[in-house]
Amino acid sequence: MVPPSSTPPPNPQQIQQFLSSVLSQRGPSALPYSEDTKWLIRQQLVSLISNYPSLEPKTATFTHNDGRSVNLLQADGTIPMPFQGVTYNIPIIIWLMESYPRYAPAVYVNPTRDMIIKRPHPHVSPSGLVSIPYLHNWIYPSSNLVDLVLHLSSAFSRDPPLYSQRRPNPNPSPSPSPNPSINSSMTSTYGQHPPPPGPRVAATASAAGYPPSPYGRVQHPQHSQARPTSTDDAAEVYKRNAMNKLVEMVHGDIIGMRKAREVEMEGMFSAQAVLRRREEEINKGLKEMQDEKEGLEQQLQVVLMNADVLDSWIRDNEGKIKNLGKKNNNVDVDEAIHCVDVLSKQVLDSTAADLAIEDVVYSLDKAVQDGVVPFDQYLRNVRLLSREQFFHRATASKVKEAQMQAQVANMAARISHFVS
Repeated sequence: MVPPSSTPPPNPQQIQQFLSSVLSQRGPSALPYSEDTKWLIRQQLVSLISNYPSLEPKTATFTHNDGRSVNLLQADGTIPMPFQGVTYNIPIIIWLMESYPRYAPAVYVNPTRDMIIKRPHPHVSPSGLVSIPYLHNWIYPSSNLVDLVLHLSSAFSRDPPLYSQRRPNPNPSPSPSPNPSINSSMTSTYGQHPPPPGPRVAATASAAGYPPSPYGRVQHPQHSQARPTSTDDAAEVYKRNAMNKLVEMVHGDIIGMRKAREVEMEGMFSAQAVLRRREEEINKGLKEMQDEKEGLEQQLQVVLMNADVLDSWIRDNEGKIKNLGKKNNNVDVDEAIHCVDVLSKQVLDSTAADLAIEDVVYSLDKAVQDGVVPFDQYLRNVRLLSREQFFHRATASKVKEAQMQAQVANMAARISHFVS
C-alpha cells in the first residue's frame, strides 16, 4: 500500500483571505454571484475545507454546453470513500454555479491519467457528472457542501465510480487483491465489480492539478510519482517551479497595489465629499449676498425718493420760514406748521385727540387712586372717553391707508421718472 501524501493541509487563514478577496471583487473580474449570497458561499466553503482539508477552493473557467465561459468558484481535491474496510480517496471537483446556493452545485468526478470512470454507473455519467438524490433535492438555505460530501462518500462507497487502468500482468494471481491496480479494464467490461482506486490516488490528487477533464476545465497535467515520464526532467521541474513562484509574486504585488489604490480612492472620495459640501456652502453664501444686494438697492431707491420729497418740501416752505423769522416775537404755534392737504390735517387732528384722551384717562387713574374722584364717576368718564378715542383711532387708520395708497402711486410715478 502506498503511504499517504505528506503535503501539509491548507492554511485556514489564507483560505479565508482568498475567499474574501475573490468574493469582494468588483467590475469585469467579479464573480457572478448575487451580493446577498456571497457571505453564505464563503461560510460554506470555509466549513467544507475545515471538515475536508483535502479539498481546496479555487477560481477557474467553466464552459457551458452552449459555449459560454464564466469564471466560477470550485472545490478541487479528494473525498474519502470507505470500501470493504479500506478508505480510498476519490478525486472530484465541486463547481459553484452562478445560481448557487439557491440551486445545487455541479459535481464532477475528476479521474487521473490512469483512472477510468465505471460504465455504466448509477450516479456518474461518462463525462464525470455526478447525480445523486441530495443534489436533486437541494433546498436553500439548509442544504450545504459538507452534507453534500457526506452523501457523495456514502453513494460512492456502495458503488465506486472509478477503477485503475494498468497494463496486464503477465503472471496474474488467481487470488483477489485489495490493491485496485491489479485489476484491468478488461475485467470490468464483463460485468465484474471494479475495485475502487487505491490510496495512491490520494498522493496524486493532493498535488497541484489533474489532467484535462472532458467538461472543459483547463489544468496542467500532473506527473505520476509511481511512473515518471520523459517530461519529468530537472529543467521542466525548475521551469514549472519558477513560473509558479513568478505567478505568486505577481499575484502578491497586484494585491498590494490594489489595497494601496483602494486607500487612495477612499481618501479621494472623502476629499470629494468635503469639496462638494464647501461648494454648497459657497453657493448658499453667494445667493444670500445677492439677495442682500437686491434688498440694499431697493432701500437705496426708497432713500433717494424720500430725499427728493424732502428737498421739494424744503423748497416749498423756505419762504414761510423766512417770514416766521421776521415775526418771531408773535409766533403762533398752531400757525407754525401747516398740513399739506386735508387728509394730513384730519390725521393730525385725530392723533392729537387720541393722545389728549390718553392723557385724560391717565389723570383719572391717578385721581381715583388718590380718592379725589368717586369710582362710579370714574367708570362713566372712562367709558365715554374710550368710545371717543376708538372713533378717533379708526378715523386716523382709514386716513393713513388712503395716504399710503396715494404715496405708492406717487412713488410709481417717480420710479418711471428715474428710469426714463
